[in-house]
Amino acid sequence: MSYQVEGGCLSQEEAQAYIRMIRQKHPEQILKEVTFKVDGDFVDVSYTYDTVPFDRIRRITGYLVGTLDRFNDAKRAEESERVKHTV
Repeated sequence: MSYQVEGGCLSQEEAQAYIRMIRQKHPEQILKEVTFKVDGDFVDVSYTYDTVPFDRIRRITGYLVGTLDRFNDAKRAEESERVKHTV
């Protein structure tokens, strides 16, 4: 995680306090970058989160699966013959 200060100076303690506040607000997210824009007594804080990879989970033939690599040939054939609906 990186942070930068624009338009003035900000103490290390104050920057860490803002970062702690952001992390408490969204504990499940991973901070990527924080930018502080100092304008006199005001500080604008903008931040971005890192992308969180996720696995696709599907319900196939009554099972919740992520990949089909553990299915036997019959289950793989059943999956390939399914009618796939679109929205």
